Amino acid sequence: MHLLAARPGSISGNAEPIDPDQTPADVIFLSAADSELSVLASANRLSGASASFLRLANLSWLAHPYSVDLYLEKTALKSKLVIVRALGGLSYWQYCLEQFSSRLSDQGIAFAALPGDNRPDGELLRVSTIPAPHWELLHGYCSEGGVTNAVNLLRHCRRLIFGEPAASPPIPLAKSGLYWPDLESPTLAQLKREWNSGRPTAAIVFYRALVQSGDLEPINDLVQVLMTRRINPLPIFVASLKDPFSKATVAGTFEEARPSIVLNATSFACGSPNGSSSGREATVLDAPGRPVLQVVMSSSDHDSWNSGSEGLSARDIAMNVALPEVDGRLATRTLAFKSESYRDELTQCPVAGYAVEPDRRDFIADLASGWLRLARKSVPQRRIVVLLANYPNKDGRIANGVGLDTPASAARVFDALDEFGYDIGDAPRTGSEIMSELLAGPTNWLTDRASRNGGIRFGLDGYLRHYGTLPEKVRKRVEKQWGAPDCDPFCANGGFALSLARHRNLVVGIQPARGYNLDPEETYHSPDLVPPHNYIAFYFWLRFEFDAHAI
Repeated sequence: MHLLAARPGSISGNAEPIDPDQTPADVIFLSAADSELSVLASANRLSGASASFLRLANLSWLAHPYSVDLYLEKTALKSKLVIVRALGGLSYWQYCLEQFSSRLSDQGIAFAALPGDNRPDGELLRVSTIPAPHWELLHGYCSEGGVTNAVNLLRHCRRLIFGEPAASPPIPLAKSGLYWPDLESPTLAQLKREWNSGRPTAAIVFYRALVQSGDLEPINDLVQVLMTRRINPLPIFVASLKDPFSKATVAGTFEEARPSIVLNATSFACGSPNGSSSGREATVLDAPGRPVLQVVMSSSDHDSWNSGSEGLSARDIAMNVALPEVDGRLATRTLAFKSESYRDELTQCPVAGYAVEPDRRDFIADLASGWLRLARKSVPQRRIVVLLANYPNKDGRIANGVGLDTPASAARVFDALDEFGYDIGDAPRTGSEIMSELLAGPTNWLTDRASRNGGIRFGLDGYLRHYGTLPEKVRKRVEKQWGAPDCDPFCANGGFALSLARHRNLVVGIQPARGYNLDPEETYHSPDLVPPHNYIAFYFWLRFEFDAHAI
């Protein structure tokens, strides 16, 4: 039978057996949580244990029955104590737990099957062979988490197998609280001493699990990069945004130090799309009335993401993009990916943790800065861009939305902007007026697009000036695919005809095509197709001529 080598964070899905290939040790600890394995590896080093004391293994490696049998024979049956943190319970890991319970018991080896969360589990207690008080202590150490509790867990293991003195009981870690690099349980007053007066504040909301595991590099990096952009960070960890204590902590902190923007690194949604007459239930993150930017902490590794053609995994998209939109959060980019930080030789386990992606971290910080600059502008100074979809590239599909009258919706948006004091000049106020204005200019379908009278003209000289700032390898790819800028079908008479109409501080336009004379589906969904010059000109005009950089 073919055996796969164990990889951190990988799940076999029962498709292939995995051999962790570990030598025996006194204590075996298995968990599906990379963060838990990481903090135990750190605690083991702090304890000064020998190389024969502890083995750590990812429970997902034992998803295949053959892997269970092999690990028992090679490693677990030669130990003195085996602990399994079984997220999902007995039914999810039934073969593994039943085999461990039966075969370890036959050899007189202590076995503890613990829940993967903080709730007691009678089924797991019944398949365990250690007394209930010891089971509860081990569960308490794991549930509270953190390095100190991990050290005490290992001390309690020594008590069980060697009769050494008792360890301190589990130390509760608050479900939610403030965080600052190198400060233990900081107060808001301590955070404010780290801030610079007069600067805007950005709340960073993230999971308590990162504090429990010590896997805080992404949060520490984000704190630092925001400080360099003259923004005061306000990091808050939570068990969940649905947890009452966590919600109360966030709400209370927001009342004392009202943030100017919120960066949320938790997954899922905590509201309902139909929770109020406005169509969306407000969440605790909405209390300051400021933009909430969704920061992605990917469950995938960087190499898989970088070498693949699909971007984020389906799981990441669901948890960190699609569901957060229910709460009205604005997607940013991936701050960090899971990666193998190092192989811990003492426990013979590859330890996985989050690794920051610097350019995406900087993008998130720049985006936050842009929103804060926008907030400092008075309403009449703010500039708005409304782009209507166009797929496929036919005039009959401009602003197309199944079951929706998108132009009429846009007209209502313009009315609302006018009501709130935005300077939108003579913007069209009906759906038909919007469509007439757009169709008078260049569209993605017209063969005479460059000679139409409507739209906005962007001089070729201005385009070339900005185009020259792009990396040479990017320009070579664009020109290999599409030719020189003046060969673009939207370019004529010394400039680009853009599918945009301006009304003072409002621009309305048509989504630019990603390509010409290509299969529409391939053009729109190809992940590696470089955009044509018109597409780039669209961005340059909005960024540099209209000054829409803030968002």
